[in-house]
Amino acid sequence: MIGIIDFGMGNIKSVANAVYEQGYDPILLDSAEKFDEASHLILPGVGHFKKAMSSLEQSGLLDIINQDVRINKKPLLGICLGSQLLLEHSEEGGVKGLGLVDGQVKAFDGTQIRVPHVGWNEITDISPHPVLEGINPDSDFYFVHSYFCQTSEPQHTLAQTHYQHSFASIVGKGNVIGTQFHPEKSQAKGLSILENFCEWDGLC
Repeated sequence: MIGIIDFGMGNIKSVANAVYEQGYDPILLDSAEKFDEASHLILPGVGHFKKAMSSLEQSGLLDIINQDVRINKKPLLGICLGSQLLLEHSEEGGVKGLGLVDGQVKAFDGTQIRVPHVGWNEITDISPHPVLEGINPDSDFYFVHSYFCQTSEPQHTLAQTHYQHSFASIVGKGNVIGTQFHPEKSQAKGLSILENFCEWDGLC
């Protein structure tokens, strides 16, 4: 079962549909009791970083996520805002994130480019990783975001994208991986990433 964490701020249905279309059974995780049923966790998110962290805390899901990922070592995929939540801190609201990947979430400079960054863009400098198997450099994916991930360690940036400057469009550490783009909206290549994740044992 592929658990999709439902804390009220994600494109839950589209992610669930994409997982189902790849032949896997999605389950919505809106309480700690349901986490035992899931072998993998997906953290989607759309909106404001501070509000998202507050929602995770108020829903009681923050502790079970940390337990399942840090102790039980379940594979976790963060999508869009969910990818940013994996990091230590964000300029959006000035609050701490989950701290599963070392780094900061920064804002684009809207005086030089149009913000948010919306549309198709390519990923480059792809590191070998089971979730990225079969994904070629310069593959295009669909982005919608005003903030970006900046990892503290180069090895935690698994792919980059250029918009104003290069930023980490895929981050990862251990059994955790995050995509700034929306794989569920990125046609065949995005669905391949979801399928690879659902087959991943969390090792790399």
